Amino acid sequence: MNADAIQTTLASLWRWRLELAIFTGVLLAHHEGTRLVADPWASIGIVALIAAALWHPAPRGLVTGALYRARVRRAWTRAVIDTGAADPPPRRSRRPRSLHGPAARRIETVLAGDLVTVRIPRGHSVTTLEQREDALAGCLRVMEVRITRDPTNASRCRALLVRRDPFADDKSVIWPQVGAQTLTLWDPVPIGIDEQGLEITVSLDTRHAALLIGGEPGAGKSVAISLFAATGTLDPECRMWLIDGKRVELAAWAPFAAGIAHTPKEASAILRALRTVMDDRYRELEVLGRRHVTRDDGLPLHLLICDELAFYTASENAKERKAFCDQLRDIVARGRAAGVLVVAATQKPSVDVVPSAIRDLFPFKLALRSNTPQASDTILGQGWAAAGADASTVPSGQRGVGYLLSEGARPVRVRGYCLDDEGVTQIASRATGRHAQAWLDGLEARPETGVADDPDPGAPERSREPAKELPAGEGP
Repeated sequence: MNADAIQTTLASLWRWRLELAIFTGVLLAHHEGTRLVADPWASIGIVALIAAALWHPAPRGLVTGALYRARVRRAWTRAVIDTGAADPPPRRSRRPRSLHGPAARRIETVLAGDLVTVRIPRGHSVTTLEQREDALAGCLRVMEVRITRDPTNASRCRALLVRRDPFADDKSVIWPQVGAQTLTLWDPVPIGIDEQGLEITVSLDTRHAALLIGGEPGAGKSVAISLFAATGTLDPECRMWLIDGKRVELAAWAPFAAGIAHTPKEASAILRALRTVMDDRYRELEVLGRRHVTRDDGLPLHLLICDELAFYTASENAKERKAFCDQLRDIVARGRAAGVLVVAATQKPSVDVVPSAIRDLFPFKLALRSNTPQASDTILGQGWAAAGADASTVPSGQRGVGYLLSEGARPVRVRGYCLDDEGVTQIASRATGRHAQAWLDGLEARPETGVADDPDPGAPERSREPAKELPAGEGP
């Protein structure tokens, strides 16, 4: 037998090392058992011990998991060689054949299938695997293979072997913060889970201050908006501004808003008022010598939520349409450092509804189920549908499923959390109680200021001096 054959045999034995180790261990245990009892009873004892060990969930899970990962690792090694992602070794190479290409290191079982951590050897690159994703999926007999680069190390990447659609069932996942007493927009807002089962959050702080949501009717857009509206409602230091084209989607949060608008004219007035707040905030930062608002400043964040964006950007009145688009663009562009956050949503993602001059200013984009790949690209950006992030491929029954694009990253397929009507009612009730308690606390503090009790504390303060008589013909 020549050297190449010996190396190939050793490499094959190495790939089956776990199974060989288990088999060798059973043989050694049987050999030692025969020294104590007769052979039939020794075999029966070994089988009984193995059955007892595997009956318990903990050791059974360890063994079956280790065997499964070993099988996936062998399948990966064969796939990278068969697809040309691994170069065959030189004839006189002293290294085993399986080590001449991207090698599987850590293997984790996730909702969608298997997540493989891959080490890229010298002379290879992650691009080699990215170009062979379809071929790798065929060799591995899985639905899809997705290669994700490690942003900190070019010699590592992750390969998601998609074996199933984790969002195929219609079981909703309740928003984990539905029972919270208070929240803050300075913290990341959980919006759903990805195909690995990991929680996905959106940080609408002063670094990433805007989110654009798009999708066809019934795709889950209103629920996604409600997660941010609920967070703003439970944030004692937040001021919400609502623009609702349908009048009913944001009605539950209207009592807690600083301003609400429905018509294009009212929406322009809301945006003008918010721009005034933003300009005043910048003047204050200028005096303080600061570049942006921080959490320690104690200044409230302002959250603008605009539902039915198409109703305002495609208004028949050209003057109102231009005024709305110009003001919204200015708020999204300059509001970040001033602590003005924006969440906008539309049911008809198209170029005339969401101009690129506005869309490109949003660092976060969520594309829910869309009718066409072009509609998906209108939200995420040109070219993502062709790259695999196509919201038009989301089945009609998967409400809340879409692609989330974060700043400078690849879109991630997510399933949004559910906030039903009961959850909205509970949050609104807690917010109402908090506002009532704050009013009572302020009422109790009034005697300390030296002001006499007012028979109608809820009414505006009235002057204690007698009213002066106005000259004839003059009024207030």
